[in-house]
Amino acid sequence: MIEGSGNSTPLKFNAEYDVIVVGYGYSGGIAAIEAYDAGAEVLLVDKMANPGGISVCSYGAMRSAHDPNEAFKYLEATNGGRTPSSVNRALADGMAKIEPYMRKLAEVNGAIVNPREKVANYPFEGYDTFYQTLIEEIPNFDPATYYPHVRGAPGGARVFKTLEDNVAKREIDIWLEAPVKRLIYKTDGSKEVQGAVIETKAGICNVKARKAVILACGGFEANEEMKRQYWQMKPVLAATTNSNTGDGIRMSQELGAKLWHMWHYHGSYGFDHPEYPYAIRMKRLPDWIPGREATAVVQMTWIVVDKFGKRYMNENPPYTQDTSHRPMEFYDTVTQDFPRIPSYVIFDEVGRRRYRVGAPTRNDPDAHYDWSDDNLQEIESGLIRKADSISELAVMIDMEPAELESTLDRWNELCAKKDDLDFGRPSGTMMKIQRAPFYAGQVWPVVSNTQGGPEHDAQQRIIDIDDNPIPRLYAAGELGSSWGHLYMSGGNLAECLVTGQIAGKQAAALEPWGQ
Repeated sequence: MIEGSGNSTPLKFNAEYDVIVVGYGYSGGIAAIEAYDAGAEVLLVDKMANPGGISVCSYGAMRSAHDPNEAFKYLEATNGGRTPSSVNRALADGMAKIEPYMRKLAEVNGAIVNPREKVANYPFEGYDTFYQTLIEEIPNFDPATYYPHVRGAPGGARVFKTLEDNVAKREIDIWLEAPVKRLIYKTDGSKEVQGAVIETKAGICNVKARKAVILACGGFEANEEMKRQYWQMKPVLAATTNSNTGDGIRMSQELGAKLWHMWHYHGSYGFDHPEYPYAIRMKRLPDWIPGREATAVVQMTWIVVDKFGKRYMNENPPYTQDTSHRPMEFYDTVTQDFPRIPSYVIFDEVGRRRYRVGAPTRNDPDAHYDWSDDNLQEIESGLIRKADSISELAVMIDMEPAELESTLDRWNELCAKKDDLDFGRPSGTMMKIQRAPFYAGQVWPVVSNTQGGPEHDAQQRIIDIDDNPIPRLYAAGELGSSWGHLYMSGGNLAECLVTGQIAGKQAAALEPWGQ
C-alpha cells in the first residue's frame, strides 16, 4: 500500500514521472539535466515564481581543482573531521571535472567559459590545486535586463541562464509557484519514497515518482524557528531570499533523516533597512590567506564596535563574508544579553567617499532597494547616523562618549604603527578614522546561506538516524551541505554542480518501484 505521512488512506496519483526534482537553483537544474540525459522523465518544481534560488545571486565562480587527490587533502582538513572521507572524496573528484562539464553545457548558448587561478582560502595541504571556473560572457545576454528582479554578480546570472537554456533544450517539465508540501512514502516500515504532494495553482496534486525524489531546495535562512533552535546568536538576518524555509529538512525529518552541520552557515555582518526585507551585507573586500597578510592591500573604511563602543574583532578576517559574524556570538550571562548584537560600524568622511559600504543581494521581484554609490541616501534616511564629532556620534547611538573616543584613539594609534596589535587585522586594510564628519551604522549578524540539513552519503542518498539510506530519496546542493567546519569560497557552487550530477544520475539509474 502506498500512503502518505499519518494517513491510512491510499493516495491517488494525479501525475507521474520517473524523477521529481524539488528546487530550481543550480543543484536542481543540474540534477534535472543529468536525470533526463540518463533517460528519465523528469519534473522540476519550485515554490517561487522566479527560479534560481540564491544561486542566481552568486558570484558564479565555481570552485574547481587541477588534482582531485590534492583537493581531497584540503577538503579533509577544512571540514575538520565533521564530514565522512567518502563524501569529501566524491566532491573532490567532481571538482576536477567542473571546467569541462561547464564547457559542454555552454554549447547550448555559446557561453564563454574561462578558468581563473585562485587558490583556496586557508593554507591547508592541497590549497594550491584549486582555481575557479567562470562564465565570462553569453552572446546577446544582459543579466540585468533578463533578470531585473536579481541583485548580485553577473557571473551567477550567466551560470543560471546556461542551466535554464539546457533545461529548456531538453523540454523538461517545470512547475513554478508549486511548493512541495510533503513526501509520499510507504508506511510499511521501509519508508520508501513514492512521490510528492505538490500545491499548484489548480490545487493539490499527488505526483508519483517512479524512481526517486531529489531534494534540492536549499537551506533554512528564512526559517526563524530553526535559526533560534540551532544557533546561539540571535537574531540572524537573511541576506537574499525569503524562500529558503527548511522545507527539505522538514520533509526528510518526517522519514527519520539524520541531520548534520546545522550550526554552520556562510555569514557576515550587515545593515537592517526598515523598508527592505533582507539584510544588506557590507561591501565585500578581497579575501586573503593566513600567512600571506601582505596580499591584503584594499583598505577597509570602518571598524566594528559593540553596544558599549568597544572594538572586539578583526573586521576583515581571511574570508570576511564567511566568518565575520562569528565574534558577534558572545553572550554575557551576567547581563543576560548579546553585547555585540547589534554592533556598529564607525567610519569617517574619507571612508564615506571611498566606496559604498553596503551591497544588497536578492532574488525577489517585490524588493527594489539599491544602495547609493556615495552612501548619502543612507545617511539622509537615517540608516547611517552622522555627527561632527565622535562624542556627538556616541550620544546618538547611546554610548559613553569617552569609551568610543578611546576606541578611536587606540585604532588611529594602531594605524600609525601599521600593526593591529589587538585583533590582527592586516596592515594593508587599516586606515585612520579621523576626518569629520563621522558616521555610525547599526549592523547585525547576517546569513547568506546555511550548510546544515539531512546527512547524505557519497551517492547523495539521504541517511536516516540508523545510518541507512532512505530508499529513493536524494539531496543536492546546500540542503545538507558537506561543508561542515570552514567553508571555501565558490565551494557551494561547486557542490551544487557535483552533487546535482551525482543525484540526477543515481536517481535515474534506479528501477521503477512496483516492478
